[in-house]
Amino acid sequence: MRQLGLAFSAPRGETPRSVRGGARIGAGRKPRSVAERSTPHRARAQPQARHPLHVTLRTAVRSLRKQQIIQTVLGALRDSQRQGFRIAHYSVQANHLHLIVEAESKTVLSSAMRGLAIRVSLRVNRLLFRRGRLWADRWHSHTLKTPREVPNALRYVLQNHRKHGSWSSRLDPLSSAQWFNGFAQPLPATFQSIGPPCIASPKTWLLSVGWRRHGLIEI
Repeated sequence: MRQLGLAFSAPRGETPRSVRGGARIGAGRKPRSVAERSTPHRARAQPQARHPLHVTLRTAVRSLRKQQIIQTVLGALRDSQRQGFRIAHYSVQANHLHLIVEAESKTVLSSAMRGLAIRVSLRVNRLLFRRGRLWADRWHSHTLKTPREVPNALRYVLQNHRKHGSWSSRLDPLSSAQWFNGFAQPLPATFQSIGPPCIASPKTWLLSVGWRRHGLIEI
């Protein structure tokens, strides 16, 4: 005779171990705390070649401005320049980067930013003898569509150190301020951005010419 199988029901709220897939208690990626959720996970806007973007990347460490790390970060930014993608300005803070970039398409932007994030992560982790995730969240971008938005973004990026309490200098050596030619006053003779230089000349009208109709940026 054929033996009949008996079906055993699991306790309420649990799934039998023989069942694969489906909802299970404790399965899946663990949610982050509210304090760590800085960038909403939603579709990014479609960039256009004529519009520069303000990009922010936030890290899980607070050591990017340390002397032994900053040149590694800047070298990674320099090596991330590619056809159709340009980093025009930057600011390195303790746990995040601000970039103003140009990209010819959404595909180019996504590919270039993915490569940049991986490149910085590998090099900084190797330098710090650490493993695991460097970036605390997805990178965030804001498209700059008008001549008024661009100088506001330039001011925010190049003078971001003042927002975070670094008032010892009017200019931040861990930014691209030395190579920016849109300040209303001459740069102090003693000021110098820490190298290596890692920026490319902007090609969009907004970032190269258009923003100047609202005046140069005060130091």
